[in-house]
Amino acid sequence: MTKRIQILILGIMVSASTVVAQMPKAKKGTFALTNATIETITKGTINNGTVVIADGKITAVGTNIQVPQGAEVINCNGLKIYPGFIDGGTVVGLVEIGQIDQASDVRETGQVIPQMKALTAVNPGATIIPVTRVSGVTTVITNPDGGLFPGTAALIQLHGYTPQQMYAGFEGVVLNWPNTGRRGFFDRRSDDEIKKAAEKTLTQLNDVWAKAVAYHKLDSATKGKGVTYYPEMQALMPVVRGEMSLMIEVNPSKDITSVLKWVKDNKVKKVILTGVSEGWRVADQIAKAKIPVITGPIIAIPTREYDRYDQAYANAGMMKKAGVTVAIRTNETQNVRNLPYHAGFAVTYGMDKEDALKAITIVPAEIFGVNDKLGSIEVGKSATLFICDGDPFETKTQVKEVFIDGWKMPMVSRHTQLYEEYLKREPGVSKN
Repeated sequence: MTKRIQILILGIMVSASTVVAQMPKAKKGTFALTNATIETITKGTINNGTVVIADGKITAVGTNIQVPQGAEVINCNGLKIYPGFIDGGTVVGLVEIGQIDQASDVRETGQVIPQMKALTAVNPGATIIPVTRVSGVTTVITNPDGGLFPGTAALIQLHGYTPQQMYAGFEGVVLNWPNTGRRGFFDRRSDDEIKKAAEKTLTQLNDVWAKAVAYHKLDSATKGKGVTYYPEMQALMPVVRGEMSLMIEVNPSKDITSVLKWVKDNKVKKVILTGVSEGWRVADQIAKAKIPVITGPIIAIPTREYDRYDQAYANAGMMKKAGVTVAIRTNETQNVRNLPYHAGFAVTYGMDKEDALKAITIVPAEIFGVNDKLGSIEVGKSATLFICDGDPFETKTQVKEVFIDGWKMPMVSRHTQLYEEYLKREPGVSKN
């Protein structure tokens, strides 16, 4: 590492520690959010209602709710309450500065490393976490990336001092499906080179899967006593047994069709398709397979030059209308805060607004098996929600308060701090 880079990283660390030191603490207690329009997601809209929060849970929802003695009352007259939004695909907490290897934990060396857990690498003090949560995005999947099996993704809440405190109850092994399409305009390989590369990777995938199945059978037959510890196979064994989801990143329609066949042939029990940018082309096949989809980014360019300019915007809605279970992701690091606008674009280009709202709340919660805790405003669920002054799909809407697991979040981020710093500059004008 050069001395210049070392100095730069030290400066970043000092800057980050300064921001953390200035960040107000979250507050936990009993709260009564009164006179609000409550979008419960699963049980309709409640007008002039109250949500009571205690011990990290929602303890009451509805009208004519008695405010508990000693509760902090927040008058939400003219305001709306939504459950915290869930982004089904990000690298939040794994990347601080993508251009510096020492500030990124999203990728490890190796093609087959499912044992590498994203959760262990999450940085709870990442600058982007407060930036994201003050926008109402409270829960995210954080994904490893790289090789064929780059690791295990995790669902995290955007509050906590350790990764374990942030863990939200779901992990899934990531599989990057061998891509038969071009990676982008920069991909100058010939069609034959692309085909051979995909075939080679698919052969590797089948070999790995065969080993995982054999490892599972041996482990089951010997009750775990007759197998040599093999971390890669140990990590894949829950997927083979149907105890953990396999999150397959796939985009071209031809590859999606191949995935559906591979999943069926190999009897993979729990599968989630991610990316799925050309899902609209084979939506009927996905629906028939009954495999849920996390698609996005929605705000993107078409995958093919001859497609309509708005095809990426319409993709989620077209799949939903075909009967596919659809959640929405940003696939972002710095701009995960824009998740509601991705959903808004999907609405503008054909998706039902209620479906789009569910696609960033209850649907991902169901896909990840945490719908008993997250995704809607119901008694007994985690008090993970936010208060805003309008439609969250509109950029003019302001988020007023955010709660995560009952903690009232400080509405402060690096962005708000910079805004306040430069709003009234003193001295603001050079005397020279």
